[in-house]
Amino acid sequence: MMKPSLHTIAALCLTSWAALSPVHAADADTDKGLARVTELAQVNGQALACQDMDAVAKAKKLMLAHAPKTPRFGSAFEEATNASYLAQVRGTAPCPDAAAFASKLAALAKALQTDLPATATGVK
Repeated sequence: MMKPSLHTIAALCLTSWAALSPVHAADADTDKGLARVTELAQVNGQALACQDMDAVAKAKKLMLAHAPKTPRFGSAFEEATNASYLAQVRGTAPCPDAAAFASKLAALAKALQTDLPATATGVK
């Protein structure tokens, strides 16, 4: 059996590293997407607590259009919605007006288009 040369070992290491790079890039994209979904859920929870059903409907529509249909994204949305709802109802801060919710959702729509572009299935 032939002993591997330094060049062979180096080539194998570089190949392994190159094969892993797309995984790290995909993880970074997923992390960005999860952060956007969490932001969207925070607005959704606050809008639910404030009974702004137009904002809730828009948030849900954005979620369905942009987020991958996976348990990870669904759980992130649900958990952040619940936390935001509870923070609003337990806190002393007044509810934002409809224009504030609309402004937040418009900004999130742009960010989602970049981080999780909408497709027919909602999956990138």
